[in-house]
Amino acid sequence: MRVLVVGNGGREHTLVWKLKQSKKVQEIYCAPGNGGIEELARCVPIQPTDVEGIVQFAKNEKIDLTVIGPEAPLLAGLADRLADEGLKVFGPKKQAAQIEGSKRFAKELMKKYNIPTAAFRAFTEPAEAKAYVREQGAPIVVKADGLAAGKGVVVARTVAEAEAAITEAMENRIFGDAGNQVVIEECLTGQEISLMAFVDGNTMKPMVISQDHKPVFDGDQGPNTGGMGAYSPVPQIPQTVVDEAIHSILIPMVEAFKQENIEYKGVLYAGLMITSTGPKVIEFNARFGDPETQVVLPRLKTDLVDVLMAVIEGKLAEQEIEWDEQSAVCVVMASGGYPGSYKTGHVITGLPKDTESQMIFHAGTKKTDGQVITAGGRVLGVTALGKDIHTAREAAYQLVEQISFSDVHFRKDIAKKALL
Repeated sequence: MRVLVVGNGGREHTLVWKLKQSKKVQEIYCAPGNGGIEELARCVPIQPTDVEGIVQFAKNEKIDLTVIGPEAPLLAGLADRLADEGLKVFGPKKQAAQIEGSKRFAKELMKKYNIPTAAFRAFTEPAEAKAYVREQGAPIVVKADGLAAGKGVVVARTVAEAEAAITEAMENRIFGDAGNQVVIEECLTGQEISLMAFVDGNTMKPMVISQDHKPVFDGDQGPNTGGMGAYSPVPQIPQTVVDEAIHSILIPMVEAFKQENIEYKGVLYAGLMITSTGPKVIEFNARFGDPETQVVLPRLKTDLVDVLMAVIEGKLAEQEIEWDEQSAVCVVMASGGYPGSYKTGHVITGLPKDTESQMIFHAGTKKTDGQVITAGGRVLGVTALGKDIHTAREAAYQLVEQISFSDVHFRKDIAKKALL
């Protein structure tokens, strides 16, 4: 098979790395890829949202399977166009991807089908949004309605902070059109988990759970990022709670799509808060999580190609999916200043070779004159496997200590919650 992976981050590096292990795959391309991906695949300079460019490339190169990594091309209709051309594609079509593209759409769908989530209101006028915040009080959550690369959510501890978030999104337009509308939610408390599932339109098969670390600093302090690290499994969350989430959230959401006559094929990602009254949805995404993929896919024992093709062909019910008992921990090494402004172009040294139990997934890197240099906010996802979280965590941080670049920042408490 000739496979094309769309995207250039750590999630896409992980997908390429996993697909490369399949005996069914002869050639992998990545559009546009990064400094680490080019070690495993042929990188082509096409941007993920260049829909026609990707479709033309897939036709010219006789690509057998296209795997879409990020959310933006899904919402640009890339899956629709590839399918229109008779090409096999993994990732939901534009209408289904609205579950991530519009927080209002997602919340209203959850409300209609009684899927547990935080109470909410949506606003298109900043003055009305601010009046609602003053009425509700804090803590409260302000979310830009559209795509904001994981950064459009503010958990406001005070009313003033919430009002400032509304001003930034709706008036200062720091997220562009994504902030034309805001969703304001009650603040849920508890531990977060990420529960992803493969969905073929009818059948849903959950993946192993993971936990992401969104805030930039230790102790969950500072602004939200795209994710500073992750681990899997999450031993402090009982399997009974995961089962409850599958039955009260994932299965009903797949059924909701069917009731709405929306075909959903791909990954359905539920970001959940485990509250005192059970799991509730914080957000849905229409693709693999990042950095959750970096700890979930290394635990997948089944050939990823078989699973993706079963989804595309609507045969997921017949496909066995096996998972490794080992634990995985990923520590993100980021550019200092991220998620705000940061400098790039720093040379990365000390990169170790991948082994069966350690993987360095590149996110914001590129290769120049034989050197790997920083080219983004999240630079590397340093990942290790071990017999338990403690072992995997120690191995991941040992790898982090070997790698260096100017102004590097990483959290030192990834997976600590699992050890308390």
